[in-house]
Amino acid sequence: MRELRLPTIGALITIFILSIFSFGVRGEVQSEEGTLKVSFLDVGQGDSTLIESPTGTQVLIDGGVDSRVLTELSHVLGFFDKDIDMIIATHPDGDHIGGLIDVLMRYDVHTIVMTENKNDTPVAETFQKMVLEEGAKVIYARKGQVYDLGSGEAGSTTLSILFPDHDPTNLESNMSSIVARLSYGESSYLLTGDSPIEIEEYLVGQAGSALMSDVLKVGHHGSRTSTSENFITAVSPTYGIISAGKDNSYGHPHKEVVDRLTEHNVVQKNTADEGSIVSETDGSKIWFR
Repeated sequence: MRELRLPTIGALITIFILSIFSFGVRGEVQSEEGTLKVSFLDVGQGDSTLIESPTGTQVLIDGGVDSRVLTELSHVLGFFDKDIDMIIATHPDGDHIGGLIDVLMRYDVHTIVMTENKNDTPVAETFQKMVLEEGAKVIYARKGQVYDLGSGEAGSTTLSILFPDHDPTNLESNMSSIVARLSYGESSYLLTGDSPIEIEEYLVGQAGSALMSDVLKVGHHGSRTSTSENFITAVSPTYGIISAGKDNSYGHPHKEVVDRLTEHNVVQKNTADEGSIVSETDGSKIWFR
């Protein structure tokens, strides 16, 4: 009878390492080379958007309410990626910055863009403490700031801050939300945080047609407090992305917002229905995975 030969300890370790590597590769959302990828992460009733430029620069806008964002990031970035170039905290509400605490513990972050607006919740205080401990470069957002995320065949990838245009310390937290426009070639995304209608109307008055974007991250999870008729008209999006939790207690997205977007022929995609929504653009066309 042939002797049964068991794997050596070294062989078992090798198999284990390869299995971990394979898991990481399978978990990644593969993108085409030279494209801009924007992933609207499924973090439940919260917001989190990951930008990956054609040159690999990574920007995370908000992180949802808790550590769920880490699972979603591992699916998109891969198991072994532990660096994020920039984090943007749009405003200090827990459903936007809660998960960023976990991100700061897990990832090396180079730059943090935020506002001076603060609140006294335990989550906000912990986030402020983590920002100080991280040692990353901290920038307070202001209209006119433009971040070059690298160039691809379609030109530069730029992230432009549209709001706030002043120190928002004394504003209600949603009204202090950072609003940014991402562009690559002819493709563009408008990212609004929880900006209410008052800020939308202000932006329409200030920027007008310059707000036009192919993709609108619908404000405040599809709440009726955002996404006014005038704003939709000014932005004129092809796609509207709603980040909301399944069967959430707020009833987001509200029917009047859905109806308004439908009337403007906006294709709506909701993380509550689809999970994480991954878009890509070559600077000309936009597609979803």
